[in-house]
Amino acid sequence: MKGEKLRNLSFFLSPMIIMVGLFYLIPLIFTIYISFTKMRNWNIERYLTEVVGFYNYQRLFHMFQHDPLMRTVLLTTIIFVGITLIINVFGGLLLALGTFFINESSASAIRLLWLLPRMSPIAVYSLVWYYFFHGSEIGTLNSILMKLGVLSQPIPWGQIVPWGAWSVIIFVNGLVGVSFGMIVFTSALNQIPKELVIAARVDGASAWQISRKILVPMMKWHLLYVLTWQFLSLLTTYPHLFLLVQWDLVSRDYGTTLALYVYNTAFGRGEQDQGLAAAAAVLLSIIGILGGFVTLKVLQFEKMIHEPRGDIE
Repeated sequence: MKGEKLRNLSFFLSPMIIMVGLFYLIPLIFTIYISFTKMRNWNIERYLTEVVGFYNYQRLFHMFQHDPLMRTVLLTTIIFVGITLIINVFGGLLLALGTFFINESSASAIRLLWLLPRMSPIAVYSLVWYYFFHGSEIGTLNSILMKLGVLSQPIPWGQIVPWGAWSVIIFVNGLVGVSFGMIVFTSALNQIPKELVIAARVDGASAWQISRKILVPMMKWHLLYVLTWQFLSLLTTYPHLFLLVQWDLVSRDYGTTLALYVYNTAFGRGEQDQGLAAAAAVLLSIIGILGGFVTLKVLQFEKMIHEPRGDIE
């Protein structure tokens, strides 16, 4: 019996295990190896076998200590991930709860509206906000405020450091992330027995009381999943940031996170330093692993996976 269960388990898990090995573990091992070499400009023949130990890590930590631009990248990463994570998780939760208490047709329309940023191509979505926050008269926001008499001249919103640049990148990425949380939380709410809500309504409970006492406590697994997933996603995302920085909408210094720094160092214009980029990527992976572990500890993951009481055959 156990052998049959093991075969069935292996059958269903093997595709995912193969994918994880090919697209996550092997690239991670290769990245760690490159971080111990002087790889530059993808000159594999010259640098791949030239191992330099922790030289790239020493360079990286020296830059964190003495390079103001590198400290700005680290600070931007902390601000971007922290604030956007709060917006994504609680924004998605509020949207899911808000649409839960209205009729289905209106709820579906609202959800579809919030899904548009996620369904749009990255370049198209970023271009929309490029023209919205543009620092000249063609910028939608500047145009509206100037016509209302609020501004006398256009403001380069993304070039105001630090909070102007931070606000733009947080806003643009926040709209995309909110929709993800909304989908997961809406799915969770639809699995909660309607009888619980009906009984609470009969007892005179308000929507706020129902949400706080019944719905949210029954969504702990989903909160854990969204929080962990969004944290890791924000820590490693860079496509929207890359376009906004390339188009000079936001300040290059205050619009660059550690993930974007890794990409620019490895694949950007001019001198490419894959060894240093790999070291930064390994550091980013360590931060992600530690952050995910702390999240599981804080949300008491161990208690959530305890076996149920009683004998279950």
